[in-house]
Amino acid sequence: MNRRTPGLLAAAILAIAALFPAVAPAATAKKLNGTFLFSPGKFKKGKAGGTYFRMIQPGGTVKRGPFFANPNSRAKDKTYTLLKAGIDGGLWSGRFQDPPDPAFAPNGFALANRIMTPTLFAGIRFSLSTAATDAQSGRKVGVPVIRAKGRKLTGDVRGFTASWNSIWFNQGAPKPAGNLPGRTRKVSGTYDPRTRRYTITWVSQIVGGPFNDFSGYWHLQGKFRPGKYGKAG
Repeated sequence: MNRRTPGLLAAAILAIAALFPAVAPAATAKKLNGTFLFSPGKFKKGKAGGTYFRMIQPGGTVKRGPFFANPNSRAKDKTYTLLKAGIDGGLWSGRFQDPPDPAFAPNGFALANRIMTPTLFAGIRFSLSTAATDAQSGRKVGVPVIRAKGRKLTGDVRGFTASWNSIWFNQGAPKPAGNLPGRTRKVSGTYDPRTRRYTITWVSQIVGGPFNDFSGYWHLQGKFRPGKYGKAG
């Protein structure tokens, strides 16, 4: 063998390797367990921010509506219902936030105050809770899960339930059965690992009851507090 052969062979291997760079392993989604603290909903200069809710009328879309106008909204645009955090500071991921017992006052006002402060909607206070059994369907569900992959968020909040006028409305995505009926859309959002600021949105179509086929659009915004549950503060 020519003394130059090993050197030439090594050079050839390096040249080939340069044509096929190593592929870095794909980043895996990481569960964010803790409290997604709510920034209060706000409406200024024609734009909404913070944490709020909109109800899309049957046949409507997130972008174009039409939307249900809440006469009790504090926003100039009554289709936005501005929300404030409850005593837990916001939504827990990795644990449930059960409703109280009883869950309603005699007048139908919702009493759950852990995720959000009960808020007037069409003259009746509504609120939110999560529990191991979905109150509307009776199905067993898992704890809320939010995952981060880089700056993108995904999740499973199938047990997310609204209470209003002594009625339960599942507002999860996916639904308790794991499906995405009608205009229900998956949880998505953005996350800054440095500041822990986040925005989470999803759509959940209502099944049954007085708002059958309406859809709730949820916009949660604030800061993530990892690994800590309990009262806000």
